[in-house]
Amino acid sequence: MSKRIFLSPPWMGGRERALVEEAFASNYIAPCGPMVDRFEREFAAAAGIPNACALSSCTAALDLLFHELGVEHGDTVFCSDLTFVASVAPAVHRGAVPVFIDCDEATWTMDPRLLEEALGDVARTGRLPKAVVAVDLYGQCCDYGRIEALCAAHGVPLIVDAAEALGAVYGAGQRVRHAGDAGWAGVYSFNGNKIITTSGGGMLASRDAGVVERARMRSQQAREAQVWYEHRALGYNYRMSNVVAAIGVGQLEMLDTIVAKKRQIFEWYREELAGVAGLGFMPEAGYGRCTRWLTVVTLEDGGQRSEAGVPSETVERVRLALEAANIEARPVWKPMHLQPVFGAARVYGGAVSGQLFAGGLCVPSGTGLARQDVSYVCDRIRGVLAGR
Repeated sequence: MSKRIFLSPPWMGGRERALVEEAFASNYIAPCGPMVDRFEREFAAAAGIPNACALSSCTAALDLLFHELGVEHGDTVFCSDLTFVASVAPAVHRGAVPVFIDCDEATWTMDPRLLEEALGDVARTGRLPKAVVAVDLYGQCCDYGRIEALCAAHGVPLIVDAAEALGAVYGAGQRVRHAGDAGWAGVYSFNGNKIITTSGGGMLASRDAGVVERARMRSQQAREAQVWYEHRALGYNYRMSNVVAAIGVGQLEMLDTIVAKKRQIFEWYREELAGVAGLGFMPEAGYGRCTRWLTVVTLEDGGQRSEAGVPSETVERVRLALEAANIEARPVWKPMHLQPVFGAARVYGGAVSGQLFAGGLCVPSGTGLARQDVSYVCDRIRGVLAGR
């Protein structure tokens, strides 16, 4: 196959171009405008959270929330261990000390038992964290009910990093909640590889209207409501542009279609790779529905683990074979406690995320994939594992 099969490329399947042309016709090209307002309104409805602020990135959303909480030098922030560095970097930039909480094997998301242990330890010292950042991983919600209750019991704000999970749900029936709808606030990413994309961008959402309104003000250089430029505090240039928001409006219209296709792609992989010795898949939590943003396989290596901090030999052999066939695949997120920049950080657990990193591989999961593309990828994986 000559074409490259990317891991998770953007997919435009709706009215995105027409909406961008509408934004151009309105001449609202700079940040803010009717498309931004519309995107926020329609996103809030889709996420089940009444207040939302569209921003330049998910990282910006976290930075604004840490600003709101007054995170500063010497504070601690608890965060999922198995995640992308952006989940905790904004807090560290403010001088906070990260503490990482391992995941559990059943969901790959933050282990509530370890969070309970960590909160209990610091409660006895009187130095509770400024926030807990629980990450919804690869399209799967963490256990909102248990984590929310633990944070509430200690009076610690819970931020849900739902960057990878828009469209996922927690619970069922009348008690269903959408990804990010837990705790104090949720944040989302619209990077090019996410469930929906605006090319770049993010969203901050909260049931607390004041949190969102203050974030909106800070994201516009903290300008006061005066005809002239009045500033009583310093802010940021974090707002989303009207043109970018137009893409988001179009993508949001296709959210259900995208999630359904992502889950279909996962099922194709499961059918194609059924019975392959030593190969498994990321589990789906019994408490909700995963979007399968990325299909993630696990590969046993006969006990021959590579040195700590790198993928196993089997994972690397499969990845390189796929790359030779013009197929993009990537290891699972390298846990934060194994990152050199956080070498001195405290971690509760760490073995589960370390094992998943060593043996996990993300395979192509783009919404535009056809069954024949998945078959091509699976044939290469089977070939490597069979020793061909």
